[in-house]
Amino acid sequence: MIIQGKTAVISGGASGLGEATARRLMHEGTNVVLLDINEEKGAILAEEFGERALFIKTNIVETESIEAAMDLAAERFGSIDIVVNCAGIVAGMKVAGKKGPHDLDIFKKVIDVNLIGVFDLVRQAASKMLSNEINEEGGKGVIINTASVAAFDGQIGQAAYTASKAAIAGMTLPLARDLAEEGVRVCAIAPGIFNTPMMAGLPEAVRDSLGKSVPFPSRLGHADEYAMLVQQIIENPMLNGETIRLDGAIRMAPR
Repeated sequence: MIIQGKTAVISGGASGLGEATARRLMHEGTNVVLLDINEEKGAILAEEFGERALFIKTNIVETESIEAAMDLAAERFGSIDIVVNCAGIVAGMKVAGKKGPHDLDIFKKVIDVNLIGVFDLVRQAASKMLSNEINEEGGKGVIINTASVAAFDGQIGQAAYTASKAAIAGMTLPLARDLAEEGVRVCAIAPGIFNTPMMAGLPEAVRDSLGKSVPFPSRLGHADEYAMLVQQIIENPMLNGETIRLDGAIRMAPR
């Protein structure tokens, strides 16, 4: 797909991987629609980007909020051609321990945000894409979800997070097959350890140690390296139905 002139909807678009993706796609001539719960950051970023950007305060776990965002995005720019799902949360807790069993509400919240919210946005955006005109590659759109290496190498205390991200990876192929006849491609990216706001709360020494655990390059990933892969997936018509690890060859240890 030729990026220039297309419209991309990015959940979690106000920071981290989502912000980096928005910046790269804007640079390539795409309209960007930023969906995020953080109204202050989202509004500042949209103002910086200018008239080709739109921020919509969106709660990824509320169907009505997503529906309203999709309608507003389509009304503003005429179509939705690209979706990049970056919204997500992390929670760490063992299935059972001295404090008792895993908090079920926490497990449900992680699944709601990282899986159900993602699927809800995918299904609603895909429905909009079906009415798009055929593009230069014979398709109508591209959807990219964010899994994690935790989907394959889940660590101690990551049962909820791993379950949500493994589900993202697992549904990639059936989503791609569902939408193949309509010309909508679906892929997922499984990032390793990236320098994002989720990491910002950790001490520098801990971040350095995590970076050194990556075989090569021995550092934390840069958010724009995620965005680079997003761009390649959008532009390469043979990338479909695949979950791609972006991790510097790391394989996570139990803890």
